Amino acid sequence: MKNFKFNSTIKSSQKGLLITALLVAQFGFTQNKPEEFKGVIGKTLADSKEYWPDPVKAPEGAPNVIWILLDDVGFGASSSFGGLIQTPTFDQLANNGLRYTNFHTTAICAPTRAALLTGRNSGRVHVSGFSHTILSAGFPGWDGRIPSDKGTIAEILRENGYNTFAVGKYGVTPDEEATDAGPFDRWPTGKGFDHFYGFLGSQTDQYNPDLVEDQVHIKSDGRHLNELITDKAISFIQKQQKAAPGKPFFLYYAPGAAHAPHQVATKWSDPYRGKFDKGWDAYREEVIANQKKLGVIPANAVLPERNPLITDWKKLTPDQKKVYARFMEVYAGFLTYTDYEIGRVVNYLKESNQLENTVIFVAIGDNGASKEGTTEGTINQSLFSQGGSDEENLKKNLANIDEIGTPKGLNTNYPLGWAQATNVPFKNWKQDAQSEGGTHNPLIVYYPKGIKDKGGIRNQYSHVTDLLPTTLDIAGIKAPEYIKSVKQDIIQGSSLYASLNDAKAESLHKIQYYYIFGNRAIYKDGWKAGAAHLPDSFAVKKALGKNEKPAESNFDNDVWELYNLNEDFNERNNLAKKYPEKLAELKQLFDEQAKENNVYPLIDWQDVYNRRIHNNGADKGKTLQDLVKQVTKGGNTENAGKTGSSN
Repeated sequence: MKNFKFNSTIKSSQKGLLITALLVAQFGFTQNKPEEFKGVIGKTLADSKEYWPDPVKAPEGAPNVIWILLDDVGFGASSSFGGLIQTPTFDQLANNGLRYTNFHTTAICAPTRAALLTGRNSGRVHVSGFSHTILSAGFPGWDGRIPSDKGTIAEILRENGYNTFAVGKYGVTPDEEATDAGPFDRWPTGKGFDHFYGFLGSQTDQYNPDLVEDQVHIKSDGRHLNELITDKAISFIQKQQKAAPGKPFFLYYAPGAAHAPHQVATKWSDPYRGKFDKGWDAYREEVIANQKKLGVIPANAVLPERNPLITDWKKLTPDQKKVYARFMEVYAGFLTYTDYEIGRVVNYLKESNQLENTVIFVAIGDNGASKEGTTEGTINQSLFSQGGSDEENLKKNLANIDEIGTPKGLNTNYPLGWAQATNVPFKNWKQDAQSEGGTHNPLIVYYPKGIKDKGGIRNQYSHVTDLLPTTLDIAGIKAPEYIKSVKQDIIQGSSLYASLNDAKAESLHKIQYYYIFGNRAIYKDGWKAGAAHLPDSFAVKKALGKNEKPAESNFDNDVWELYNLNEDFNERNNLAKKYPEKLAELKQLFDEQAKENNVYPLIDWQDVYNRRIHNNGADKGKTLQDLVKQVTKGGNTENAGKTGSSN
């Protein structure tokens, strides 16, 4: 644009049209078409007739909508799906709504959120990685900038008569744009939300968050972030209903919980003292039995073997057991406290007679349980720092055990053994896009006015992209062809509406690709092929901790596996050798989906750690640790560096 020169023969009117076309093509800028005037304009008021267009209203009886998205919670954590962590609010919603047992995310937070908000695959909306400088790249699927032709659920609902609010974690605003100078078109308020209160980054200190209200960074008052966002959510609804009684609202409630840092008052963690002393192996056995009783997994399900990286609990030293158990007590308290704060929103709606016509979606996790706590657990260690040996980390954690869960624990995260435990019945965990352990999360749908089968189980294959079209169907709203004069791309998600009152409704989501920094998979009609890619972030971190150079990655060396999920839902029987033609068919399908959804070029953790991507402009020459500050603070540098995980 800056080098473009107009031909002197172009008329001024043509120049205006050309400028508009160029702005739309390059930046997404548009000029809205003026409202057609349907009155009469005479020379005087006496021979004129006023015209006022009807205000936009939601369809008659349209419900309030709440989307709740938790962070880093595995399938086997909450009591609602058989876990040993008490979540009474979720239990109540599930017992009076529906449990979806075959729901999927993308395996990591930002791609899940981008796909959720737009109803389109993460690569298609440019978030195959993150919107952080360190984790984005200058390619259509990787730049972390959701285009204006991929409108969000908030934009759609607001243009159809809803008020729209977001609280908590956003995570898809580019670092370079996340300061008080803006630009703000990729902040929540630029993507359809009337109001936003939360943080823009991927993780934040729960007691000293990098807090944003609407378009300004503000100071926290020292209370826990869960309490702050809940107070604000209720306040948004109260003010809206006072100003426009009966007008429906959309609330996107996305706490930082239960992502690191695990920080929570002892009144929530202390009730779990001693509850996990039997260890992660006993936890897994108890949870899978609970899940069978609930009916959220098949009755003949078999628990996967303990991961080779995880030690038999019985063989741990007393010091190890003491430290590891405390990590889990804090995590459990953190999740129970989060459930309590969500319960405050539900109770307010009940007390104000709004709950009956409110549909609530609860996605318990934006990916599988987190493996980023390493084998020993972390209190202040950064994901991107080299750290020390396992022995050194255990010694530090034992010496600082009283900091676990407190404001001093700036990157508290539980050990790997608890990640596998809270991910029952699956193997693997967060980031593992090739595995159900990374992508398979619980979903609860609660809608008193619209669901007859209270406490029902639904097994339809579904994906995070499905929530947007399902919501539109429930509200009676058609996906718009244009938003602010920008023609919209197709919505890729499939509606779950038919399954709300039909347990045998067909699964409409037939094909789904997965890709997270090398790990990849493709699903079609119950069959799934996937390939783990090494070294993953955990292996790279371990090598750095030993001052070793990580092994070089090679996509051609990745081994693909094949599973029939209809018969083997938790991937225990690899059929790659038995059905090589089916595997070849699915690998070809992955290639087609990758091209269609901007997944190529394949970028992995080696590219991240070695600064091979986004290493230009103002960020050229910056160290990995410099850029970590942007990851955790959403671009604001005032409190930079206090936390250190990336996702």
